[in-house]
Amino acid sequence: MSLGPHLLLALLEGTVQAFVLALTALGLSLVFGVMRVVNVAHGTFFMLGAVVAWFCANLVGDHPTLGFLLALALSPIVVGSIAALCDVLVLRPLKHDPEATIVATIGLLYILEQGTLMTFGPDARPVEPPIQFRLLFPWFGYAGYKLVVVGASALLLLLVWVALKKMRIGLVMRATQFDSETAQNFGVPVERVYTGVFALGAMLAAIAGVLVVPVQQAHYLMGQDPLLLSFIVVIIGGLGSLRGTLAAAFVIGLSDGVISVFFSPTLAKILATLAVALVLVFRPQGLFGARQA
Repeated sequence: MSLGPHLLLALLEGTVQAFVLALTALGLSLVFGVMRVVNVAHGTFFMLGAVVAWFCANLVGDHPTLGFLLALALSPIVVGSIAALCDVLVLRPLKHDPEATIVATIGLLYILEQGTLMTFGPDARPVEPPIQFRLLFPWFGYAGYKLVVVGASALLLLLVWVALKKMRIGLVMRATQFDSETAQNFGVPVERVYTGVFALGAMLAAIAGVLVVPVQQAHYLMGQDPLLLSFIVVIIGGLGSLRGTLAAAFVIGLSDGVISVFFSPTLAKILATLAVALVLVFRPQGLFGARQA
């Protein structure tokens, strides 16, 4: 293929990655923005979503569409419940202290990964796509399911934006974010809001894992790359800035797709890490983050 077809393929792959990354990083950004907690276990929730999808696919046997729909319904509930339990039993007793919760979420990462290894095993498990068709370009065919991932991710991002900007739940979260003590004085149950936000962030990561597992394979270590890229996105976009998170996710996702196709995935990760270093040196608050007083 010439340059044009390669570039088209790179942009298609980058777009898919950008939308999945935006969904995953949005959950991480919400948790930090409202709770000021750096959730190192966030990638593990992504992995758990994929593992639940594999479980659902095997549960229904030869009906991949039914299994996928079951996973979309069940995975956020299961993973969100695990995250809520982690907040109540681990983070809340630490009073959501920023430094202590970093160590605690590292511990949660290893506990959840090793627990998955013990029950799920070390092998990567494939999941059949719920929809199988190919888009035929003059130069190559492209899996149509990947475009379904883009559409589903875009719809979910829109729903989250509407909830945060137009509904009462978003108002409560913003009030808690800006001044938790004042919000509590006005009757906002801050601890319950924290638990809900932590669960919501995990649910978004889990759905991203469900969407991507037919493209990849379910594996107990598959959350490491999404965790790294999510941190890169959140740091570049600005900690706690949802607009910055979405913008950075599309920049990193598209550039990663293009560089991976033309060069190598390793080089894409190296350049993204260098971009983080430059942002930390020249604009520590991120491209869209507010400068701290």
